[in-house]
Amino acid sequence: MRWTLVPNQNPEQQYQKSRGNAPHLVGGVQSAAFSHGGQRQASDFSLLQLCAEFRALRATVLRLWLPRLGQMTQEISNQMVRFNEAVDQALAESVVSYSSKADQTRELFLAILGHDLRMPLFSMRLAGESLRKPTLSAAQIAETGDRIRSSTRLMNSMVADLLGFTRTQLGSGMPIVPALVDVKIVCESALEDAKAAHPQSRFEFQATGDTTGSFDGVRLHQLFANLLFNAAQYGDLDMPVVLGIHGDAHGILVQVTNHGQPIPAASLGAIFKPLVQLSDEGGQDERPRTSLGLGLFVAREIAEAHGGTIAVQSDLASGTVFTVRIPGAV
Repeated sequence: MRWTLVPNQNPEQQYQKSRGNAPHLVGGVQSAAFSHGGQRQASDFSLLQLCAEFRALRATVLRLWLPRLGQMTQEISNQMVRFNEAVDQALAESVVSYSSKADQTRELFLAILGHDLRMPLFSMRLAGESLRKPTLSAAQIAETGDRIRSSTRLMNSMVADLLGFTRTQLGSGMPIVPALVDVKIVCESALEDAKAAHPQSRFEFQATGDTTGSFDGVRLHQLFANLLFNAAQYGDLDMPVVLGIHGDAHGILVQVTNHGQPIPAASLGAIFKPLVQLSDEGGQDERPRTSLGLGLFVAREIAEAHGGTIAVQSDLASGTVFTVRIPGAV
């Protein structure tokens, strides 16, 4: 990142700069500092990390520059003042850009949340009205109950992702409470949630090895459920979603595989960022969908909170495979 220092500055320009009113457009183009702030927000940097960059820049330049100077002169003093003004102005521009992008992201998120919650709420309202009819058969009542259960599971998934995202934004990371659990049982529970939310999808489960260890079972349930929901939402309905788990002395390996349109290579690098939504060119069916763009982000945070990793590979032949590796102890 570069800043161009103007050789001459009149008192009015200096006064306006001290108030943070210097323009962030240079020749009609956004300044590098203004663009930098927006890019850092898009890259999941915190505002504190953004400010720390400028603090490190200032300290590094002064540390390298001052020993090279001889006697302090008025000209050198003026240059130092101008340098600090330039850094302060660049920081102000970056913060303004960062905050603007953050506000836009927040508004987009709330709009998506309101939009997505309407679908399961509408389904539950119809189910409630249907149950008021005295002529419903036992089969129809059971079917209505399944619709209500599917909608509540979907809404619960949205709320869980929202809470997980909020915790990470508070700066403390994803909290975990390790205890002795069997991850195979956790996977089976997550699989039941996925089946209830996506009854039209087929699921297969494979488990090998010792899958017990010290983990946060609640968080792992959320991780696996998010991966299964994602696979059921985007996978080919003619092919099963496969959940596989293997445990050994090194830890736990979990893979979720679905077939369908592969994820474009350009999207793989950003798929775990918040508010990133996968394209769904062929998705015109009635499968329940969550477009908050938080499920995979929360899954990554949970894996990393356990000291593990999550990765994805996608091609037409092998399908889309999410791989979670978690060490044996947290």
